This record gives sequence, C-alpha cells and structure tokens, in this order.
Amino acid sequence: MLVFLKLGGSLITDKDQPQTPRLEVIQRLCAEIATARAQNPDLQLLIGHGSGSFGHHSANKYGTHQGVNTHAQWLGFAEVWRDARELNQILISSLFEAGLPVISFPPSAMVTARGRQIVTWETQNILQAIQAGLVPIIMGDVIFDLELGGTILSTEELFQHLALQFKPDRIFFAGRDEGVWEDFPHCTRLTRVITPQTFNQIQQSVQASASIDVTGGMLLKVNSMLELVSQIPELKARIFSGLEAGNVHKVLAGEVIGTEISSNN
Repeated sequence: MLVFLKLGGSLITDKDQPQTPRLEVIQRLCAEIATARAQNPDLQLLIGHGSGSFGHHSANKYGTHQGVNTHAQWLGFAEVWRDARELNQILISSLFEAGLPVISFPPSAMVTARGRQIVTWETQNILQAIQAGLVPIIMGDVIFDLELGGTILSTEELFQHLALQFKPDRIFFAGRDEGVWEDFPHCTRLTRVITPQTFNQIQQSVQASASIDVTGGMLLKVNSMLELVSQIPELKARIFSGLEAGNVHKVLAGEVIGTEISSNN
C-alpha cells in the first residue's frame, strides 16, 4: 500500500512567528509514523511537508510566488530556499531519530515549471527509493520557471504530479484543523465526505488559511484533491488534525477520522 502523507506547515511550525518550529510536535509525529510503519511492513510512504513560518514569511516578503526577475527578487528566491531547506533538515533529523530511513528529494533541484505548471521532473529515483523500502521526503519549494523566472510550488501541487505517475492508494493531510468545516470560521460542523458532486454545497465555507500562506491553504488542498480523485477514481484523500496525539498513527493504520475526499459517495 502506497501512502502520500503531508505534514502541514501550520502543524509543524508556528506560522505566525517567523522560523519557529514546533519541535515537540515534530518529534511526536515522527514517532507515530515510525510506529505505524513498524506495525505494517507493507506500508510504503512518501512524506511531504509545508514550509510554515520558515518559507511563507520570506516568500510573502519578496512575492516569490508571482515570479522572479530582478536581482533583489533572485536574492529573495535564495532566501526562501534557505528557509524551506532549514525546516526540511529539522524534519529529516527527527525522522531519522525515530528510526525511519528517509531520503530527501528537494524539488528546487529536480523540477522545472512553465507558468507554474510542471514540465520536467525526473521521478524514477523517488520511485526506486520507495521500492527499496526507503521513505522519500519532499516539500513545498522554490522552482525555476521558464516563463516566470522562479516561483513556488506547494506540496499539494507536487503530490498531484507524483500521484498521476505513482498511483498511491491514499493521500493524507495532517494539519491543525480536524477536517473541512461546513461553517468556517465558526468551526462547529465538520464535513465528513467531499465529492466532486457535493463540493458546490460547501465551497463558500472552504477558506484559505488565516495565517500567511502564499500557496493557497485549505482551498488549494480540496481543489487539487478533487481534481485528482476525478482522474484516479480509486484514490481517497483525507484531511485531519495532527494536533491530537495518535491521529497520524490512526490514519496510517486505517482508522477513519477527519474529512474524506473521494470520487463518489
């Protein structure tokens, strides 16, 4: 069973405080992933993570998402890369300490885009790593773009590209919210299942993150996954809270929590 798991930037960092990791949360999440994998040796994993307070603040400062042309913008591009890389290394170290054989595949070194659409990405090494029992890790990252000079692609956009090639069984998003709320920002009624047919009923309440998020927040997650499940009908995605201890282990073990996104009811 192949699972893509994203650890959201708002979960593993304090998104409102620049460059502030939540180290205890990161360590707990890594331990839960390691436990689930030890209990199910057939579980194949690809882990992605957001940049949270490491990448989004500098990206917002320089407008990197919109394009990179001037000398100052290219310096900003490098700064956003450095910030995202710093958080990536924190997560890699914690995953290794938990006993997971992770290997990083930074998109900035592998992906070329045109108008924010991926045109080249040699993914064979990622697939070989999965087949060898390793755990590849990617993150939202700065990307060289043939039209814009440079830009940023989110983990969701990268997952979308990889999913069409690797056909995962499940895609899980561990964030701060319990799932997708019907009544955001009041957050009293959780949507249990979203399909392409039912999305219009709740679209107005699906909002982007309240913190700085240059890559689209909740709305991007839902839209990108709806597009994917339409293309891969057997795929199911799930959005849930990683703040509650044990939840990441639960979903990796097959428990149903949060909001499911699937192709039909």
